[in-house]
Amino acid sequence: MSYTYKYPHPAVAADCLVFGHCLDGTTRLLLIERGNEPCRGQWAFPGGFMNIDETADDAARRELKEETGLTAATLHPIGAFTAVDRDPRERVLSIAFWADVEGTPEAVGADDARRARWFPLTRLPRLAFDHAEILRRALYLKAKGVE
Repeated sequence: MSYTYKYPHPAVAADCLVFGHCLDGTTRLLLIERGNEPCRGQWAFPGGFMNIDETADDAARRELKEETGLTAATLHPIGAFTAVDRDPRERVLSIAFWADVEGTPEAVGADDARRARWFPLTRLPRLAFDHAEILRRALYLKAKGVE
């Protein structure tokens, strides 16, 4: 299929925040170190561009698996993030989801993720793109009990 449109279209991405709940009562967040520009070497959520034949939650699951080797049973929507300048490559909208897992299962950086690592919520590195804003929204929704 080929389309030609008068107006440019944004790209759509899906991001997945995974919270690991440890036996000691702490919560950790799974992040990937970006292997490619933009933001190479910075920490971000597993995520990437949605394929034309998948839903946003399917894209989030696929990207999580490709970049960390993990799967998530249940994804909860956080929302759509649409700031015009959120990605320097092109106009990108991101649909974000969160998932909870028990403990911190082994995650290995793969695909375009240099590595994957669990960070305590109290000691997160600087996040790439607008991921700090996405995290704030996810924590707010979790605190309100929204699923």
